[in-house]
Amino acid sequence: MKYSNRLYWAMTVPMAAFMLMASIPDLLQSPQAVTIFTHLGYPPYLLPFLGTAKALGVISVLVPRLVRLKEWAYAGLVFDLAGALYSHLSVGDSPSAWVFPIIGLVLVGGSYGLHRQRLADEGRSVGEAVVPHHGDSAARGIPARET
Repeated sequence: MKYSNRLYWAMTVPMAAFMLMASIPDLLQSPQAVTIFTHLGYPPYLLPFLGTAKALGVISVLVPRLVRLKEWAYAGLVFDLAGALYSHLSVGDSPSAWVFPIIGLVLVGGSYGLHRQRLADEGRSVGEAVVPHHGDSAARGIPARET
C-alpha cells in the first residue's frame, strides 16, 4: 500500500502543478491566453470560468477524503484537456500547440488510475462513506472504514 501511495503522489503532484499553472493565465486573462482562446474560436469571457474550474479541480484532487468529489474533479480536468486537444486539432494547430493537452491527459489519467488503485488497496470504493469507529455504523447501513 505504501508503494501505491508514493506512486500516486509522484504522479499527482506534477499533474496538480501542471493544471494549476495552466489555470493561472486563464484566471488572469493574460494576453497570451486571450490570443490562444480567440484563435480557437472561443470568447475570452470563458477564461476566468475555466481557470477557476481547473484550480478548484486541482484542490479537490489534493484534499484527502473527498473521494466522490475527486471523481468529478478528475472528470472535469479530462473534459478540459480533451476539449483543448480537440480544439487545437480542429483549427489545424501544429503538434507544438496540442502536445500540452496530451501531456495533461497522461498526467491526469495516471493520477486517476493510481487514485483508484489506492482505493482498491484500502478496500474502499467511490460510493463508500468514511465513518469513524464510534457508534454502531453497521446498524445504519454504513460500512465502517478499517484503520
